[in-house]
Amino acid sequence: MNYLGISYDLKHSPKLDPGFIPFGIWMNEYEKGASQDISIAVERNDGFISVRHAKIHGTTAMAATDYRFVERYMKFLLWSIGGFKVCVCGCSDIAKKLQAAYSPEGERAFDYDFFQKLYERPLEILDLPLAECPQSNESPRPIGGHTDGCRIGFDAGGSDRKVSAVIDGEVVYSEEVIWHPKTNPDPTYQYEGILDSFRTAASKMPRVDGIGVSSAGVFIGNAPMISSIFYCVPRDRWDEVKTVYDRAAAAIGDVPIVVANDGDVSALAGAMGMGCGRIMGLAMGTSEAVGYVDKDQNVLGWISELAFAPVDLSEDAMADEWSTDIGVGCKYFSQDAVIKLAPRAGIELDDSLTPAEKLKAVQTLMEADDPRAQAVFHDIGIYLAYTVVQYSRFYDIEHLMLLGRVMSGKGGDLILTTCQEVLADEFADLYAKIRVMLPDEKTRRVGQSAAAASLPDIRK
Repeated sequence: MNYLGISYDLKHSPKLDPGFIPFGIWMNEYEKGASQDISIAVERNDGFISVRHAKIHGTTAMAATDYRFVERYMKFLLWSIGGFKVCVCGCSDIAKKLQAAYSPEGERAFDYDFFQKLYERPLEILDLPLAECPQSNESPRPIGGHTDGCRIGFDAGGSDRKVSAVIDGEVVYSEEVIWHPKTNPDPTYQYEGILDSFRTAASKMPRVDGIGVSSAGVFIGNAPMISSIFYCVPRDRWDEVKTVYDRAAAAIGDVPIVVANDGDVSALAGAMGMGCGRIMGLAMGTSEAVGYVDKDQNVLGWISELAFAPVDLSEDAMADEWSTDIGVGCKYFSQDAVIKLAPRAGIELDDSLTPAEKLKAVQTLMEADDPRAQAVFHDIGIYLAYTVVQYSRFYDIEHLMLLGRVMSGKGGDLILTTCQEVLADEFADLYAKIRVMLPDEKTRRVGQSAAAASLPDIRK
């Protein structure tokens, strides 16, 4: 197979999506003939800078291919690391094209707007000589793992909120409440729901020493800067959103509170359950959610919003309705992937069903061993195997923990076994290094809200 002059080979091409061009596989082949050095530095809050070095071909004949590689590579860095300034060093022509693309009127206007809202300053793309590339300044930090005292753990989901009362690491009470934060534009609704859960958990303990929160979104400190929980809240009320968790904690008392991305808390739950690091948690649900802890069980301070990071280079890939881009992770590792592939397998889904109901319909067929449903989940397993090749270039992974409603039942089992089989067949080194797995029993016992409870260090 060939894309933009680069030949690549797939031994296990998805049957329902034969045009799939895994970015990681193509990238490996692209770099074999590349010789011109470039560097990309991404700066985020508090002066932290991540630097990646790569090579391009640098010839007139390969100009379009070089741009495609660098644009997708830079986009992956933005959505994995996060940042408000990107220095493209060593190729002025490409840097200028990226400046036009990542602008309010450019092809990547969504990305520009997202990061401007996240960091509350315009996204800058700088054109610099290779010699002027900024120095790396990374700062992994510990996350949770504290079990002493009386703690509240809260997990803010898009359709339900879960809370646990935890005393010295033991869950003494937990509850799950249905709510509808995504459709409520008044942040008072979310605040009152959060506070109600806090108060319920507090009533089950003699005191509250700390509060930990797991929530969808990107946070600076405890402030949600972008979050689906507040999807409908207008930006002129975002000051209320940024203080929502701190205000709810203050209503409980003078106790420390720590808020973290739900993907990172999933990875933390795995680290607490398995007693090790280098864990990526990948949740396939309404969208794709990813978290990671390193060898020391620290988080990197990255946003890891891989739902919007590219995984497929096919020009015919399905577009994401929100970001408008094609070939991004949420269309491959979420219920959207199942809904996308089902008609191609000959499964007709009622348009009146919600996305969650459509997923359930395909899963019901899967439980009955319907070969059409098997084809859907088999192809998602192929997607995953080839994307593990890509993710492992940017994250040091030894355990890939698969979570979310897509991974439930026989469909999840087939995704897992297919991924393992493809890795074993084509990428023996990765198969030997990375354990692709469902949460083990210890991790399940820790749970998301209980792991969240471990976030604050109450000794400080």
